[in-house]
Amino acid sequence: MSSFLSRLDSAGRLAENAALVVLLSCIMLLAVGQIVMRELFETGLVWADEALKLMVLWLAMVGSVAAARDNRHIRIDALSQVLPDIAVRVVRIVVDLFAAVVCAVIAWQAYRYLQLEVEFEDTVLIDVPAWLAHVIVPLSFALVAYRFVVLAAAGLYALASGADPESDK
Repeated sequence: MSSFLSRLDSAGRLAENAALVVLLSCIMLLAVGQIVMRELFETGLVWADEALKLMVLWLAMVGSVAAARDNRHIRIDALSQVLPDIAVRVVRIVVDLFAAVVCAVIAWQAYRYLQLEVEFEDTVLIDVPAWLAHVIVPLSFALVAYRFVVLAAAGLYALASGADPESDK
């Protein structure tokens, strides 16, 4: 079972990293192409600016999942300087659980908003259903919530077993 979970984690990492590379490459190509078309040919793609905004949204959301995956998200860490190590570990577990709950609530609310977009048949770009462009928001927040639960579980396991939580990095 452990090797299956390890392979699943590796596949997830590969998919996230590939998505980041593809999105960033597409953003660069489309933006540079749009600049060249405007400056040299005095024309451009009507949908390019909106597509770039949506790709930046997708890049940010996939990047947030990757950051949470590696525990490299933004963290205000004022207490770790004054608390003993065991207290810092407990606080991190509580904060990770709190972040998981907040991300799960945001994912649920974003899903509800997505249902409204489907119901009202909103569109983006030329005629693409808006929910297809915005599905990344609830999906990424759900994945980030999952990652925080995994971080909290790993912290609990390390706390209970007396292992060093930094040893697996």
